[in-house]
Amino acid sequence: MQLSPSAHADSFCRDSLPPAAHWPELEFTLPGLRYPSRLNCADELLDATIAARGPARPCLLSPDEAWSYGDLARRSAQVARVLADQLGLLPGNRVLLRGPNNPWLVACWFGVLKAGGVPVTTMPLLRAAELAKICDIARVSLALCDHRLTDELAAAGAEGLRIISYGGTGPSDLTVLAGRQPDSFASVRTAADDVAMIAFTSGTTGRPKATMHFHRDVLAVADTFSGHVLRPSADDLFTGTPPLAFTFGLGGLVIFPMRAGAATLLLEKATPAELADQIADRGVTVCFTAPTAYRAMIAAGRAEQLRGLRRPVSAGEHLPASTWQAFRDATGAAIIDGIGSTELLHIFISAADGEIRPGATGRAVPGYRAVVLDGEGKPVPDGEPGSLAVRGPTGCRYLADSRQLSYVRDGWNLTGDTYVRDAGGYFWYQARSDDIIVSSGYNIAGPEIEEVLLSHPDVTECGVVGVPDEARGQIVKAFVVLRDPAAGGDAKVSELQGFVKQRIAPYKYPRAIEFRTALPRTSTGKLQRFLLRGSPPG
Repeated sequence: MQLSPSAHADSFCRDSLPPAAHWPELEFTLPGLRYPSRLNCADELLDATIAARGPARPCLLSPDEAWSYGDLARRSAQVARVLADQLGLLPGNRVLLRGPNNPWLVACWFGVLKAGGVPVTTMPLLRAAELAKICDIARVSLALCDHRLTDELAAAGAEGLRIISYGGTGPSDLTVLAGRQPDSFASVRTAADDVAMIAFTSGTTGRPKATMHFHRDVLAVADTFSGHVLRPSADDLFTGTPPLAFTFGLGGLVIFPMRAGAATLLLEKATPAELADQIADRGVTVCFTAPTAYRAMIAAGRAEQLRGLRRPVSAGEHLPASTWQAFRDATGAAIIDGIGSTELLHIFISAADGEIRPGATGRAVPGYRAVVLDGEGKPVPDGEPGSLAVRGPTGCRYLADSRQLSYVRDGWNLTGDTYVRDAGGYFWYQARSDDIIVSSGYNIAGPEIEEVLLSHPDVTECGVVGVPDEARGQIVKAFVVLRDPAAGGDAKVSELQGFVKQRIAPYKYPRAIEFRTALPRTSTGKLQRFLLRGSPPG
């Protein structure tokens, strides 16, 4: 595969791409997916929107402030100047971003892109050990971090990592440094197929996988799902709960609204009830969140506050037909369901309006194709379950990771989901095909939690699986063998839960723990997780 000449002085990303033979087949069947060879997605999302609609349009709102497109352009240009002129950032250098959803995190993301860098946005709840892995895999030497979250990043002890805080008032804070810079910057003329961003996803081994996405990919997800299914207008106001490190959140709260010239309301933290109140108070029309939150908003008695929603969007976990119908009955709004993946950047199967079939995820988004395959990679007849396989303008490119060979086969991206396709081309979710636990929209790797539990002095064995939960889709359940079986009890459950929360992101902790005297294993000693999944509640 012939790539365009790169603008990256630091060639790490391009050098770390999978061999061309291991890439998925990329398809650019829609006319709108033909992009020029030189392309910086920051300019297309920000500068091009200003050129078409003017700088005064509202862009980023928060409970405390409001930025226009012009404000974001100025601040991201100032960030780029600090990066390039004061911090010595070279095009292609990776920059870790850490912070809650707010305008300054977005300014940092755009500033890195304008300077030719590669943003590596991380979940704000990650702990030091997790951040250390990310820094090691992506070879990160610079981090822009919300001033409230620097301690955990510093504790990661990543070799050679320079941490610059933002949002503070100190003389070395990025916010202060940027305010002294000129408010214009000539963006680096990156290639359309230069790596624009690295997003991390959980793997079943617990070692995170780094997915690399090109500048053209960022626009392609907007020009497929958003342009053809979501169909936002410049007058829409977006909001949602996914962190911007989650590509569902990055697309729904930054890429899609800005591609349409719309505004987004960024919330650092909100309970379902608070989210519903913000939707009503601010006149939000498009919301991105997980099925869990839609159920919780209705349960909290907030149906009336949601009647102004034009486009509620759900992804991250399966949307049951009962949830869709309950939300429709209570609010009059039809949830747009979808499945996407970090590997493909965003949603590739969905449906909206009259094409929705409650309980079905939808049909392949224009620009993508999807099939259901058997174990030999052959299509199965409609109505039979199999592995979901997808191809389109985006696809999996893991950073120097042998798991590329498992995700991409014969040109198809294999998502790890079991689906049934009906005669009308609708895809119906059946189950996850691997050991990833999907809880409240978060992907959680069971082996990572096992590793933490096994570091507790009282634990000799453990197995972690996902079990069904009405509110969260799945919850993390740990089966634990203690050195002293008599020590099991409520106090030990609380102790182990707290132990996990202190060492990895709290949302990964096991909400259920069952003590066993032994765990099921094969003759070769391999843990039989499928037997744990079939265990009755205990």
